[in-house]
Amino acid sequence: MAKAAKEKGLDFDSVMQQLVQRKTRAVYWLEGEEAYFIDKLMHYAEHELLSPAEAGFNLTIFYGKDADWAAMINACRKYPMFAERQVVLLKEAQHMKDLDKLEGYIENPLTSTIFIVGHKEKTIDGRSTLKKLLTKKDNPNVTYFLSEKLPDYKLDEWVRGMLQQHKLQMNEQALRMLVDHVGNDLNRLENEVEKITINLKGSNVITADHIETYVGISKEFNAFEFQDAVAVKDFAKAIRIIQYFDANPKAGSIHLLLPTLYGFFSKLAQVHALPSKDEQNVKPLFFYNSFAAQKAIQASRLYSYPAVERALLLLHLYNLKSLGVDHGGASEVNLMKELLVKIMA
Repeated sequence: MAKAAKEKGLDFDSVMQQLVQRKTRAVYWLEGEEAYFIDKLMHYAEHELLSPAEAGFNLTIFYGKDADWAAMINACRKYPMFAERQVVLLKEAQHMKDLDKLEGYIENPLTSTIFIVGHKEKTIDGRSTLKKLLTKKDNPNVTYFLSEKLPDYKLDEWVRGMLQQHKLQMNEQALRMLVDHVGNDLNRLENEVEKITINLKGSNVITADHIETYVGISKEFNAFEFQDAVAVKDFAKAIRIIQYFDANPKAGSIHLLLPTLYGFFSKLAQVHALPSKDEQNVKPLFFYNSFAAQKAIQASRLYSYPAVERALLLLHLYNLKSLGVDHGGASEVNLMKELLVKIMA
């Protein structure tokens, strides 16, 4: 999404709205680490801005690795045939040499051309003349979009929005399983949902059973269930989950459980710092998720603030041990068992 600093541009929804409403500008520069949003905008531009008949004469696509800057500018300066606009796309612009050669065209573009550049993985140098031109305030010819990785705390909200677009619902357990397993790979999250949708057989509700069957995540043995077991001091269940991960490496690494616990106890420390531990006070820490807030309140009764501090110190220590520092030859699974005993003591 857009940065609030020097490189600020429109957010994804605003850029898409420009395209959908045909209130387009002459140049769109899409860049950043998150490929998902860039791909969505490029796909829409390629398949929706022109009708199939118009696209035959007025759609030109270049790929950065093979693109010649002079040929690209010539294409941009042509006038459309049998249409009001032509579309020129530059995909994978991060692989193109001589990107700076586009400065002259971007400074004085042809308004009957919609020139859209997809620059993934990174951004161009903020000190360059090209970047300053693209991010110049109130430039009526250029839309600049910075596509940043979505923070983990925004994933739940993003998935719910994506589900709403697909007219789907997902219960809390299923959502946690999916997000904890996939992480912030937005393309994969959407692909997994689409894969499940094919198998819903008329329903619009995705459950934990669907996640288990079609994504391949165990409903009982996952990082979310492990955190829950620790939260209520269910030692036996936590050990079963550790043993499952140890016996099924493809299900996920035991290493994934450490950051899960660290995140949990970090939040619990913040709960203890609140003047009152009622749901209204706790919910903002969990982005107004009532379910998560109630779980945290329950856990705060079982883990005092000193116990939380001790757990965080232990997690740091055992993270080092898992990396080979003073581990005494203990296996990963035995280190995790030791850690649980000490945390729950």
